[in-house]
Amino acid sequence: MTDISLVVELTVLVLAIFLGFEVIAKVPTMLHTPLMSGTNFIHGIVVVGAIIVLGFADDGFTKAVGVVAMVLASANVVGGWFVTDRMLEMFKRRPEGRE
Repeated sequence: MTDISLVVELTVLVLAIFLGFEVIAKVPTMLHTPLMSGTNFIHGIVVVGAIIVLGFADDGFTKAVGVVAMVLASANVVGGWFVTDRMLEMFKRRPEGRE
């Protein structure tokens, strides 16, 4: 990796962090739960990426990074599903007999 590509990658990372912070800061508080549950569930794409990385892994470090990515992304997918399920449960009607 050349020094120029490292600088470009770090620049993209810093810009993505700044842009992400600015976008999330503008979201109203009421929309944080649906936004977070949706973005957590999208981590299924990260699971697919981790599977691809593990498929092409040659050394131990790459395999370790792929396994960590699989574990964290899977936990995020499951967490996103539970948050979404709980959020949708709030919109269901309660039976007439219960208060």
